[in-house]
Amino acid sequence: MTEFEILTDRIKLRLIELSDLNSIHKLHSLPETDEFNTLGIPQNFEETKNIIEPWIAENKLSKIRNYTFAIENRSDREFIGLFGLKLGDEKYKRGEVWYKIHSDYWKKGFATESLKAVINFGFDNLKLHRIEAGCAVGNIGSIKVLEKAGMVREGRLRQVLPLKFGWSDNFEYSILETDERKNN
Repeated sequence: MTEFEILTDRIKLRLIELSDLNSIHKLHSLPETDEFNTLGIPQNFEETKNIIEPWIAENKLSKIRNYTFAIENRSDREFIGLFGLKLGDEKYKRGEVWYKIHSDYWKKGFATESLKAVINFGFDNLKLHRIEAGCAVGNIGSIKVLEKAGMVREGRLRQVLPLKFGWSDNFEYSILETDERKNN
């Protein structure tokens, strides 16, 4: 696979590398970013390394089915967070997105900007028909991000997320290739 990037005015999404381990470990270790995440806080760097090594290996395949991007601030090259796009069965032309943003970058539009860029990549480059996302019902920040990017709430799964405070319902969102995209 040749290296590629997704660029916007403020961010660069690039495939993660082992050199991102320290930044990813810090991100995964923040209690505030773990609140609505099922991954849990890693005990040490080795645990984080074991989590990301398969992601890095997947990114090196000639036909990637599970993209994991580092989000970088283009002005200072600082690590902002992670963004994933997991492709489903080719017949259905469907992908699922996820993201985890460092709390220093919350409420600054970086998550929405990243999501819009990945939606465009999914539809324009990968020729997907549908992109989906799930979100814990209490995660107001992510709900706003998904809706600002033009995703539509389709339903609610009951008690599907095992979060540290107990089982949580999950909102299901999607956007179709035929939907109007919110690019600004």
